Amino acid sequence: MHPAPSVILFNTFSGLGFGLLFWLGFDATPPTGWIAFAFFALAYIMAVGGLLASLFHLGHPERFLKAFSQWKTSWLSREGICAVAALTLMALYGAGLVFFDTNIAPLGWIGGLLSLGVIFTTSMIYAQMNTVPRWKHWSTPALFLLLALGGGALFAAKITFATVLLILAGLAALVHWFVGDRRMAASGTTLATATGLGHIGSVTAFEPPHTGTNYLLKEFAFEVGRKHAQALRLISMLLGFVVPVLALLYLPGHFGAGVAVLCHIAGVLALRWLFFAQAEHVVALYYGKR
Repeated sequence: MHPAPSVILFNTFSGLGFGLLFWLGFDATPPTGWIAFAFFALAYIMAVGGLLASLFHLGHPERFLKAFSQWKTSWLSREGICAVAALTLMALYGAGLVFFDTNIAPLGWIGGLLSLGVIFTTSMIYAQMNTVPRWKHWSTPALFLLLALGGGALFAAKITFATVLLILAGLAALVHWFVGDRRMAASGTTLATATGLGHIGSVTAFEPPHTGTNYLLKEFAFEVGRKHAQALRLISMLLGFVVPVLALLYLPGHFGAGVAVLCHIAGVLALRWLFFAQAEHVVALYYGKR
């Protein structure tokens, strides 16, 4: 799949933003006043900024409101509804903390769960796609949720939770890569099934369907070299998980947290790029790209 920058930014920063909102909603002793304002502002900048970035990947972003009408069948629609509900409730909860020094705990709990719901519905947009075997696996929502919870805990200064969750997120990434590399072959999808000609005999491409490129090739047949993919996996694992955990454990206070945050963001950006770049869409088989 084509790793569009807008979608990479969306998945990275909306995950961190809604992950931070989850921890703010379930904080037994939440910050108040200007400190609370700083935390909520950061969470909203990342969450809303990520959502706005995703609009640039739409063919007609001015029609985004129509996405809310398909909640019965579309995970994208459910994601949008969850996002609006979470942002609204967490704004009310945050206003109580910032302006009135009041903790309306049930409001925070519901808003926190809805924030987690945004991450889950986002992951299911990808995990329900039969056409991308690498994504259609339980490791996809597991990775999304652990990244959001771990990154959110990191921004919320929940050091113990962040350390444990980042380790689990790193393991989830390894599982996702290991299983994903075998998903296309395990799906049984081949050039014969892609063309529907398998009942005749062995199917090979005589020549390309056309001489130029098209939308399908641009969006669904992106190819990344194996050596480059392995290097990026190593970079994302080191920056996204290993260095942040070591920084939290062995570097002092705010300096260690700062190093952990910056490295984690860089690592997750690389991981998100690979998430799309390595996703083999079955339509590419028709063009002989797999």
